[in-house]
Amino acid sequence: MKHFPRKFAKRSAASLAALEPARAGCPCFVAAVCALVASSNFAAELINNPSAAERFAKPSSTLVEREDLFYRRTPLTVPDGIVLEASGILPLEGRRLLVTTRRGEIWWVDGAYDENPQPRFTLFASGLHEPLGIIAAPAPKRGCYVAQRQEVTHLEDTDGDGRADRFETVAKLPVSGSYHEYAFGPVLAPNGNLRVTLNVAFGGATQAPAPWRGWMLEITPDGQVTPIAAGLRSPCGLLVTSKGDWFTTENQGEWVGSGRLTHITPGDFTGHPAGLAWSRLPGSTVKLRPDDIKDFEEPMHEVAKRIPAVKPPAVWLPHTVLGISNSGVIEDLTGGKFGPFGGQLFVADQGQSKIARIVLEQVRGVWQGTAIAFREGFDCGIIRIAHGEDGSLFAGETERGWGSVGPKKFGLERLRWTGRVPFEIKEVHAQPDGFELTFTAPVDRATAEKPESYNVGGFTYLYHKAYGSAPVNRLGCPIRKVVVSPDGLRVRLAALCLREGYVHEIKAAGVRAAGGSEALVHSTAYYTMNRIPDGNRIIPLDVKETELCVAPVPTAALAHTKKHPTKVPGDWSGDEGDKTIVLGTQPGLKFDTALIVVKPGARLRLVFRNTDDMLHNFVLCAPGRGQAVGEAAVALGLDGNAKNFVPDSADVIYHTALTLPNSTDTIFFTAPSAADDYDFICSFPGHALSMKGILRVAP
Repeated sequence: MKHFPRKFAKRSAASLAALEPARAGCPCFVAAVCALVASSNFAAELINNPSAAERFAKPSSTLVEREDLFYRRTPLTVPDGIVLEASGILPLEGRRLLVTTRRGEIWWVDGAYDENPQPRFTLFASGLHEPLGIIAAPAPKRGCYVAQRQEVTHLEDTDGDGRADRFETVAKLPVSGSYHEYAFGPVLAPNGNLRVTLNVAFGGATQAPAPWRGWMLEITPDGQVTPIAAGLRSPCGLLVTSKGDWFTTENQGEWVGSGRLTHITPGDFTGHPAGLAWSRLPGSTVKLRPDDIKDFEEPMHEVAKRIPAVKPPAVWLPHTVLGISNSGVIEDLTGGKFGPFGGQLFVADQGQSKIARIVLEQVRGVWQGTAIAFREGFDCGIIRIAHGEDGSLFAGETERGWGSVGPKKFGLERLRWTGRVPFEIKEVHAQPDGFELTFTAPVDRATAEKPESYNVGGFTYLYHKAYGSAPVNRLGCPIRKVVVSPDGLRVRLAALCLREGYVHEIKAAGVRAAGGSEALVHSTAYYTMNRIPDGNRIIPLDVKETELCVAPVPTAALAHTKKHPTKVPGDWSGDEGDKTIVLGTQPGLKFDTALIVVKPGARLRLVFRNTDDMLHNFVLCAPGRGQAVGEAAVALGLDGNAKNFVPDSADVIYHTALTLPNSTDTIFFTAPSAADDYDFICSFPGHALSMKGILRVAP
């Protein structure tokens, strides 16, 4: 290992090339170049007009206000001059925090636990290369471990002045220079070693140009590296539970149909094939090779039946419903200080600035479980979460390069349980013929015993090379029996059409709390059924009824429609019309122009070029109705993908398809005849607040 003694947090040699802040770790650099090239070929009159953003209102706060009754959110004020793009949080004794930032700094934060916090920030270290995690070094070592892009580093304040003066390279992490090569962690293993997960690169001939990209690695204190598992794409969160089981979160993308949580053991392959390029290297625990993985275009659990080395997730996190960029994960070990969900996992989301809950169980030796919404309304996208000594949950936030729901660019927030118990689905457990729901408070028997108070349906995602997947093989699960326990805390639902490998959406919107009309705060749970358990059924198997489970409900086709006009109108001469508009994207959830000016009734050819690394669309809306359309798109939930996240609304005039990264969709339409400012947005959930503009129709 190399040692870098230093005072005043001077840059280590490993970090000198890392930190031009406008570029470090930011997707902006590559995508902005692509957007600039595309914009140089514009055939239309394109005028930037940022003031158009003022026309879009904030989303409804009804749910957020109710959540706040039970879990109160307190933003911590960051002093001017500090760009706290929080990427790691380490709570320490004495009610202190150490917070890493994507800008390469580590800050002491004092006063974060105060009732009316006025936190004080003191610099501990700087000059690091986009650290994305921090943990305390175990005794007898002192200080902390940090995962930078290119190395795992041990930092220590040897003279007690509050500033790191010893920087020790524990292990090098291979990088090629791609902005997408993040390193997450470290996490302390029960054996005293460290584990990290390495993001794949984005674009290019390969997504693993450097060794072990897309892998989980284990690192000994003396710097020896052991590959543990491959198949990762963007595993921002990693966790070892109190029982010693390892899990990672994952982001939707190529080969990843939706966000998910996967159990990791040595030798696992979790789905993304880029890292298999290095499975032949000495020390590899994975036997698969790149040629073993094809563009299957079928559910992942079906592929796993033929290729047992492919490991499906323990829990799917439905895209746009429970997040779009799942990030940090923690286990509630607060002993009740954080409310009634002890032992459960909390998973943050960067894109939608929210937190979900996960309840795990093992069935026939395989991990599976439930994902349920928990808390939203945070100021910015959440990368890291951590519990403090009083049970508070601290959330570290950043949106640079990725964009997120919320009004701020970065931040640090505290979430406290108020002591009031919310009426929630506490747990869901699989049964041989359905599910058992446990509630945080007794249910009203009259509503809970009615089958119509519930709705159950199943779906899954395709395992393929394309970016993400719409929910496929949708099928209702008719409820045949409901049994409420004597204490009112549990409900057994017996249903048909349960399927292994599928997510089962369980809605309990009709259930009320005992003694009143209180509805559930969050009434929907998503249970991933990898294995149907053995045991006693409360309904018999009926061969005739199982015929209901043969034909899944088809999803809507993506084709030419009146509002998605991909064909040249018959009365046009040629396909150019009166004007061609080439509209592109920019990093940070933006179109590359905010104002387009056209004449009333003009025949328009609009080419939408998505040069970003996320899914986007273009939706032309009635004047002043862009935000309303965006909110309606969020409400589509699981049906959104099949509809391009475009709601059935009179406020929608025309739209493109939901367009993959580095893809194009072209539509042909006639501009409105009435002169006005018409909103256009990207209606993908969470994007409309910032990805918007005006089509100005003027003589």
